This record gives sequence, C-alpha cells and structure tokens, in this order.
Amino acid sequence: MTADVVAGVDIGTNSVRLLLASPDGNGGLRPMDRRMTITRLGQGVDRTGRLDPAAVARTLDALADYQRRWDDAGAGAVRITATSAARDAADAVDLLERIETATGVRPEILPGHEEAALAYRGAVAGSPVAGAVVVLDIGGGSTEMVRGEGLQVRAADSRQLGSVRLTEQALPSDPPTAAEVAAARALTHPELDALADHVDPAAAATLIGTAGTVTTLAALHLGLDAYRPEVIHGARLPADAVADLTARLCTMTIAARRGLPAMEPGRADVIAAGAIILDEVLRRFGHEEVLVSEADILDGITLSLLR
Repeated sequence: MTADVVAGVDIGTNSVRLLLASPDGNGGLRPMDRRMTITRLGQGVDRTGRLDPAAVARTLDALADYQRRWDDAGAGAVRITATSAARDAADAVDLLERIETATGVRPEILPGHEEAALAYRGAVAGSPVAGAVVVLDIGGGSTEMVRGEGLQVRAADSRQLGSVRLTEQALPSDPPTAAEVAAARALTHPELDALADHVDPAAAATLIGTAGTVTTLAALHLGLDAYRPEVIHGARLPADAVADLTARLCTMTIAARRGLPAMEPGRADVIAAGAIILDEVLRRFGHEEVLVSEADILDGITLSLLR
C-alpha cells in the first residue's frame, strides 16, 4: 500500500463512481482510472422512504468491482461518500454497515452543504476560470449550486431536485405529455427561487456545469458519435442549444433516447428531467451558456485525500 495512490467513491442517486488518482505535484490529481456504474440507488426512495433491495445489490456489486481496482492499484487512502438517496432513506444505516463489512471502509453520508463544497472544489480545480463563478451540479436526487472565487466558496445550497426525483414525480409517460413537462418545469421553480435567495447565481458571470446531465447534453450538442470526455471537458453549451435539446428529448421515447450515439447506458429514462432542470436554471438566472466540466464532486472527494 502506498499513499501515492488514492481512491474516491461517490455513491449517488443514479450512479456509483470511482476515481483512482495520484498527486500531480501541484496540489491536484493525476487520474489513473475513472469508472461509472448506473445502479439507480435512489429508485423509489422519494415515494417509499426506503432503499430498493435490488438497487442496493447493484450498488454493492459495483463497489466490489471498485475495491478490486483500488486494491490492485495499492491505494493508500480510500474515501466513500453517499449523497441524496442515502440522506433521504430511513434504512441508509443498513447500507453503510454492509458497505463497511464488504470493503473495510466506513462510508460517509454527505450533508448537502458539504456535497456542494466538494462539487465546487472538484469543478474549479478542473476548469481554468478566473473571477467569480457559480458551479451547478445536477444529480439524480438533488441539485447543488455554489458561488465562489478561486477556491473560496462564497455561498452554497443543495435542493431536493434531481433527474431521477423529477422523473418519478412528474414524468411517468413515455414520452412525457406536454402537461407532464409543464408540471415538471413548475416543480423546479420554488427550488430555483430558494437557490436565488441563498446563492444568487446571477452574481457570477461564469456558470460551470458538472455531472451526467450536463456532460451528456454537451455530447449531444457536439454531435459526438460516442461519449468522449476529453472533447466534452471545457466545451461551451449555449442556452439556446439547451432549450432545443430539452424540447427534443421531451418528445422522444426512452428507446429513441437510448439510441442516441453519445447516450450513456442507464441515463436515457432520466435525461429529459435533467435537461428540464438545466433549461430552467438558464432561464431563471440569465446565463447565456454553460462551461462544461468533467471534473466534479468525485474529484473533490478524491482531492480531499491529499490534505
């Protein structure tokens, strides 16, 4: 085992992700392996308040694979964090205990403000932007916005608004009806009003977008024939392109979305809801584009191990 390799794991509402990395000598990361597995841990949590056993099994399977990878890499430090689905589920403690028994690592359930801060740290570390910025992280169960300058966070908030949650709440049809889309948009409004009060995103000229909704929309906008992180990172996604993509995705069936070249497996059924959230953010706060970042909360989690 060597402290020259660290492993960060993000257990989200829609996916479980791993980043294996080593220090780059400048306070940042040199990525060695980045993995994502869609497990849909948050499936049904908004309705039942409990974790679905099949989703838990998928999550544990993904973590078993990741443990083999961090063991093979000789990771000297591992941090496993869980976010919205685990915060909301009454039986989340059982999941944490099973993960600790299986991996030997005690997971943490991140409170919303810490999730936001880690998302900000990861995003700004991967984006060479000067001045005031606001980082947007649209997850499966929650959305975080953080305004800051450099590495200094000025304001942050986390809201119960995410692609999985909004799909389950408002978009049951395939494809969604116009009335369902309108209802989904309406559900975002009080959450964005709260973000306006707590974060004031319009005060920052640059909006950085992270996580799967934003990166997938960027891939679609760029017309990529496959998901290519090196092309997506640093891309600029105009607001009018987001509006057009949102309208298009909301009229497509899940099967049709699944057939789009850059669509990641397991994201097709929730991407329309994620697009609605991003579209409403842009409309509400007046940003003309999103600077897309492949670096996000997972990078922030892994960076925290270099302290």
